[in-house]
Amino acid sequence: MALRLLSTRIARPYMPVVRKSATWAVYRGYATKKYTLDHEWISIDNGVGTFGITDYAQKSLGDVVFVETPAVGDVVAKQDSVGAIESVKAASEIFSPVSGEVVAVNEQLGDEPSLINESPEGEGWLAQIKISDESELADLMDEKAYEAHCSSAEDH
Repeated sequence: MALRLLSTRIARPYMPVVRKSATWAVYRGYATKKYTLDHEWISIDNGVGTFGITDYAQKSLGDVVFVETPAVGDVVAKQDSVGAIESVKAASEIFSPVSGEVVAVNEQLGDEPSLINESPEGEGWLAQIKISDESELADLMDEKAYEAHCSSAEDH
C-alpha cells in the first residue's frame, strides 16, 4: 500500500518531464549533426561543435593505435590539419570541419585510441571547437547526403 501511494504521488507526476526531455535530446542531436567530404562529423550544441571521424573512416583505417589531438586554446581555420590518426593499416590527418577555438579535447584517446574503433561518433570524439563562423556549417552535409556520398564512389 505504501509503495502504491509513493508511486502515484511522487513518481508519476515527474514521468512526463523525463519523457519530454529525453525525446527533445534525441531530436536535437539528430538535427545538428553534419558531415564533411573527408569523413569527419560535427555535432553542434550552443555554438560549440564536438567533432571526430565517422564510422566509415574508422572502418577504412582499421585498428587505431595512436591519436594526435589539437591543444586546448588552438585557433583553427576550416580545413586546417588539427591532428592525426595512426592505425595498423595507415595514417590519416584530421581536418577541422569549422573555424574556431579548441575548447576541449578527448583526453581518453591518449590511453585508449581504440575508442575510435568502438564508438567513433560517440565516446571516440576528438575535440570541441567554439565555432567562430556558423555560416560554415551550411557547406557541410546532413546524414542523408553523407550516406549518398559514401555509397557513390569506391575510393574517397
